[in-house]
Amino acid sequence: MDIFYGVISCIGLIELYRAFGLLNRCVGITGIIATIVYYLVKILNRFIPFRISLIAVAVVIVLVILSIFVLRYPKYKIAQITEAIFGFIYVPVFMCYICQTRDMPGGVYMVWLIFLSSWGTDTCAYCVGRLFGKHKIAPLLSPGKSVEGAIGGVIGAAFLTCLVYGIVLRERLGLSQSAVIITVIAVAFGAYISMIGDLCASAIKREFGIKDFGRIIPGHGGILDRMDSVLFTAPMVYIVLQVMEIQVLKLNL
Repeated sequence: MDIFYGVISCIGLIELYRAFGLLNRCVGITGIIATIVYYLVKILNRFIPFRISLIAVAVVIVLVILSIFVLRYPKYKIAQITEAIFGFIYVPVFMCYICQTRDMPGGVYMVWLIFLSSWGTDTCAYCVGRLFGKHKIAPLLSPGKSVEGAIGGVIGAAFLTCLVYGIVLRERLGLSQSAVIITVIAVAFGAYISMIGDLCASAIKREFGIKDFGRIIPGHGGILDRMDSVLFTAPMVYIVLQVMEIQVLKLNL
């Protein structure tokens, strides 16, 4: 799984750096190499007796990119360096939270909350928006998205989670009531942030005058065009699961 999402992250970052005009620049190449290193460390953590902090690795990589800015000044503008750092955090770091959620206790089931938050929200928001949507959220970025659709997306994703994890899979997974509540809260937060992720990708494309990030998926664009909302949802779901698990442990104590 780490290797798969490492490859997906590299492709996604290449698409983003191409849009930024950094693909063949030193900072762009550094960002792609940094992505490979980041996921190699993630894989290495499975085989060594101590864990290397991925946050520390990300900080070092940011410092390396900033060093390029300083050492090669004035070849690079601060906007290009900012884009390089943003791209690294936005794609590989955010994407890696899918793997980190999978590594949590019960992660083989919890990781699907990320995709339920993203794709479930998209489906429910589309249906509710088509039926009742009147007030636009961001007409310049996405004219089809409405406030009513957004609310329906969050409620719909939370309902699907309650249905799947609270009824269908609860006995099979042995989930307690508090665990079901945690999954619903995680998806509700993830559902909201997934729409922000989708609009963020739309803003980037409009800013750089492109329709799609790539063409790797015929008829659907690039990797980022399919994973834009997932990139925002993954860290949010991971954080909520971590925080809520701690709170449940405190209550049990």
